[in-house]
Amino acid sequence: MAGLAADAVPGAFDLAAPGYDLLVGANPGYHRELRRAATALGIADSGAGRRLLDLGCGTGASTAALLSVAPRAEIIGVDASAGMLLRAARKPWPDNVSFVHARAEGLTTLGPFDGIFAAYLIRNLADPDPVLATIHGLLKPRARFVAHEYSVRDSPVAGAIWTAVCWTVIIPAGVVVTRSPKLYTYLWRSVVSFDGVRALRDRLRRNGFTDVRALPACGWQRGILHTFVGQA
Repeated sequence: MAGLAADAVPGAFDLAAPGYDLLVGANPGYHRELRRAATALGIADSGAGRRLLDLGCGTGASTAALLSVAPRAEIIGVDASAGMLLRAARKPWPDNVSFVHARAEGLTTLGPFDGIFAAYLIRNLADPDPVLATIHGLLKPRARFVAHEYSVRDSPVAGAIWTAVCWTVIIPAGVVVTRSPKLYTYLWRSVVSFDGVRALRDRLRRNGFTDVRALPACGWQRGILHTFVGQA
């Protein structure tokens, strides 16, 4: 099947946006794991006086996770897909939440931030390293970056489970909802070809992050989904 180039990913998400919430909502534990990952930012005092960036916010599920752990913080959601961002902006949000249409590669002036959250973003970047360097530069000293991401390359068992779930559940459901398999076959391929856990930890360290660690997910996604934490 034809691949999906990295620069075409935002457009594919535009097309998938109307049915995206329905599909991810059918994933057991999807929103719970986002909330667990958001807590890894270590934001105290419900986020009072803090600025947080939700990078690759999509339709706002990760933004809602941030809001649940830091309801008093200023939260800015950024996404390159106009269609996904439109869905996010239509939802009811408090005044401390706002959205910006931009590519992660171009963010240089929004900081500084007390924490940056990126769910399912890093493997969708054509070149993660310049973006990770930019993220590091947007953080205040000792602030955390949390990447919530699939990574199966270090585990043949996790890779086999991911492939089985994609081809029996995710891709067929995506075709039914969006009438196009392209984004969901891309999703499968992007995960199996992405960094393993050790490689992504090393990538974060190369881009200036310290105290880097990976936290496992629960349920069927254990070994497949991970929360990577690094400090500026």
